Amino acid sequence: MKILFLGCWTVETMTREVNFDGLVGPSHNYGGLSQGNIASMSHGGGVSNPKSAAKQGLAKMRRLISLGLTQAVLPPHERPHIPTLHRLGFAGSDREIIEHAAKTAPALLANVTSASCMWTANAATVSPSADTADGRVHFTPASLSAMFHRSIEHPVTGRVLKAIFADDARFAHHVAVPAGGRMGDEGAANHGRMGAAHGDASLELFVYGRSAFERDEGAKRFDARQALECSEAVAYQHQLKPEQTLFIRQAAKAIDAGAFHNDVVSVANGPALMFHEHAFEDREGTLDAIRAAAEPLGFEPVFLEARADDVSLDDAITSYLFNSQLVTLLDGGMALILPTEAEETASTKAWVDAQIAANGPINEAHYLDLKQSMSNGGGPACLRLRVALSDEELDALGAAVILDDAKISVLEDWVERHYRDRLEPADISDPDLLDECRASLDELTQILDLGSVYDFQL
Repeated sequence: MKILFLGCWTVETMTREVNFDGLVGPSHNYGGLSQGNIASMSHGGGVSNPKSAAKQGLAKMRRLISLGLTQAVLPPHERPHIPTLHRLGFAGSDREIIEHAAKTAPALLANVTSASCMWTANAATVSPSADTADGRVHFTPASLSAMFHRSIEHPVTGRVLKAIFADDARFAHHVAVPAGGRMGDEGAANHGRMGAAHGDASLELFVYGRSAFERDEGAKRFDARQALECSEAVAYQHQLKPEQTLFIRQAAKAIDAGAFHNDVVSVANGPALMFHEHAFEDREGTLDAIRAAAEPLGFEPVFLEARADDVSLDDAITSYLFNSQLVTLLDGGMALILPTEAEETASTKAWVDAQIAANGPINEAHYLDLKQSMSNGGGPACLRLRVALSDEELDALGAAVILDDAKISVLEDWVERHYRDRLEPADISDPDLLDECRASLDELTQILDLGSVYDFQL
C-alpha cells in the first residue's frame, strides 16, 4: 500500500493481484496435442464438453470473487483459425477451407482448432510497475513455439492485452521474443514473483529448462520448453533490476516426469514459495539465491516444500497440487485454490491439511471441479494470468473485463446459448463450428467492451 499526500488530504492506494482467467472457447476438444503434458496425451481422442468446461471455469472465478478477490477475464480466440490455414495455402470460402483441410490435413485442422488459449498462464509474462524502471506494468506475449497449436496465439493475445491495458502512460507492451529452434518462451507459467506485498518492489523468478544455444545433459524423455535466453530477453524488455531478478534451472527430472511448465511443480505468492523437492535442478543453490536477493528487499522468504517422501513427483503432477492458485485474502492470510484431483489424492490432501494445521501462511484450501480443463492438461493456475495492479492502474483499464456475480451470470447465459455440450474429435471438421465460434465471440466483445480484436472482425 502506498500513501500519497495531496495538500491536506491523505489518500491510500492499494495494489492487488488481479487474476485474469481465460474463458474456455467453444472449440474445447481433446486433441492430445501437447507432447510432454501427461494429461493431454492420455485423454487425446476423448469426447469433451465445451459448455461444461466454460461453466467450470466461470464457477472458479465466482468462487474467487466470493473470497473478496479481484477477478477479471480474458476472451477465447477464434477457432478454427482461418488466417493460419490461409497462410498455409488453403483457399476458397471459409467453409470450403475447413472441408478441404479435414480431408487433406486433419492433423493440421486439429491444431488450428485447439482451444488452448484458455490457459492464460501462458499468454504472457507480466512485470508490475513496482518492479520496472519506468514505473509501468510491462507485458510480453509468449511465443509458445514449442507447440504449433499454441505458436499461433501470440498476435491475437497481444492485441487483446493492448485493448484491455490501453493506457500507454501506465502500461508497456512488447512483441513476443523471437522464436526458432530451441528458442522458446512459455510465459508466466515459468515466472513467479516474491515480495513483502504486491505493491512493493519484489523478486522476479524466471525458471527455464534449457539454453537455446548450448547443448547440455538435460531432460531426455520430453523436451524442455523454456529457454534461458528468452527469459533473459523478457527481463531486459521489462527493465528489471538485475539484483531483483533470478534465473533458475528447472529440474530435468521434473520435466521428464511431465512437469512441462514450472507451475506444475511450484507456485509463488507474496513472501511464500510452495514447491516440490524436485522442482529445481539445484535446490540448495536456488533457495540460497532467493534468501540473498530477498534481504535487501526487506522480506524473509517462506519456503513450503513437499518432500518426495511425502508427495511423490508423480502424485504432484497428476493431482496438479502445485498448479493451484496461492492467493492472499483480505485478512492477510493465504488460501489455496486446488482441483478436486488434489483432494482425491491421499498424499496431496494430507500435505495440504498439514500446511493448514501448521499455522503457516496457508489458512484455507478450496477444492474445485475443473475436470474438463484438467483432462486436457491445465489446472487452476494454468487458467489464469496474474497481474498486480494499483487502484489507479485498475481504473485505467480500457475494457469491461473486471467481473462481479452479475457479470458472471451474463457470461454463463452467453455460454448456455452458444456452446455445445458434446464435441468429438470428428466434429472439428464441421464448418458450423466456426460460425458458432464467431457468433459467440462477436457478442462477447460487446459484453466486455473490447472492440474489434479478432481477425474476422477486422
